[in-house]
Amino acid sequence: MSSDNAILLPGLQTYKEREAVLLAPYAMRSIDSKGRKYAEPEHPYRGPFQRDRDRILHCSAYRRLSGKMQVFTGEMGDYHRTRLTHTHEVASIARTIGRALQLNEDLIEALALFHDIGHPPFGHAGEDALNECLRDVGGFSHNEHALTIAEEIDVRYHGFPGLNLTSEVLDGQGVRADKQNPDLKPLLEVQLVDAADSITYDAHDTDDAVKLGLLTLDELAEVSLIREMLRRVNERYSNLSPRVLRQTLVHELIDYQVSDVLRQCGQLLATAELQNAQQARLSPISIEPSDLVASQKSELEKFLYDRVYRHPEIIRVREQAQSRLRKIFAGYLREPGRLPKRYLTRSESVGLPRTVGEYIAGMTDRFCNEQYERHFS
Repeated sequence: MSSDNAILLPGLQTYKEREAVLLAPYAMRSIDSKGRKYAEPEHPYRGPFQRDRDRILHCSAYRRLSGKMQVFTGEMGDYHRTRLTHTHEVASIARTIGRALQLNEDLIEALALFHDIGHPPFGHAGEDALNECLRDVGGFSHNEHALTIAEEIDVRYHGFPGLNLTSEVLDGQGVRADKQNPDLKPLLEVQLVDAADSITYDAHDTDDAVKLGLLTLDELAEVSLIREMLRRVNERYSNLSPRVLRQTLVHELIDYQVSDVLRQCGQLLATAELQNAQQARLSPISIEPSDLVASQKSELEKFLYDRVYRHPEIIRVREQAQSRLRKIFAGYLREPGRLPKRYLTRSESVGLPRTVGEYIAGMTDRFCNEQYERHFS
């Protein structure tokens, strides 16, 4: 990465000096980045992955995550997680693990903030509906759409399309988009964000389901992992109110999973004598839970699928959302003049169906409902 135009400011520690002190040999260093598709001068005190983080944070698609449901719709109250709060929780947990393992926190945070940016309205229900609508032109994947946003759609800078993120962030998202490919060997930082994502939704979906009255703690105690967490909480505390008990259970659930990952990976990394990030990427070491905790998590996730994600109220919202998305998609195909001008222009290069899918994917839940009621109901 060129530093020809970088202005060195006296008395400031450079990001290269900081990383040399803080990062383990197996961490991805900024100095080793493959750079960006469109060359840019270095910044004097912000590293490339920190700049990626900031670009993601300020882009339109990121802000819209606040209006997109994670699992539960806004009709059910305002306590539960949105796609944006989920993203922040993933970033927080990922940075905690990354700091303890001496990995690159700037890269981790950029990957975490980016990982769900391509989600359409109404969560996975919306994704399934768009995938069905676009099946004749390659389908729809929120992970692939995130790359399209970053490389083509969210134009914020003069001189190049998209956000011009580093290869490491784009490649990390590419692994998410092609998870079934055994030949892809992601950086440890990429693996870590996936692990943090799993930890996060197991904990907050449990929390939200109880808070919203879809489950009781007694019902959740049918699951061995929750039963063990409740036992630990009750050993330390007594006479907790239902609200505090639920919150304490969630804290315990997160801490248990994070500690397990650190135990599982920390010793392996400390003794592996890995010399650099590429060597670590190709090594058999993975950032993942132990076999015991992976089994416990699998049981919990099956329980949540059966008892929460398939709850009649969630199914009702899911079916209504999918019906609306299908009608909106068909409506824009019939009346493409309703699309914003820049999307009409884009349709000339990628085709009208793909463009309509991309436009719908960028909508918040509220805006999607408004467009349906205004034009297509």
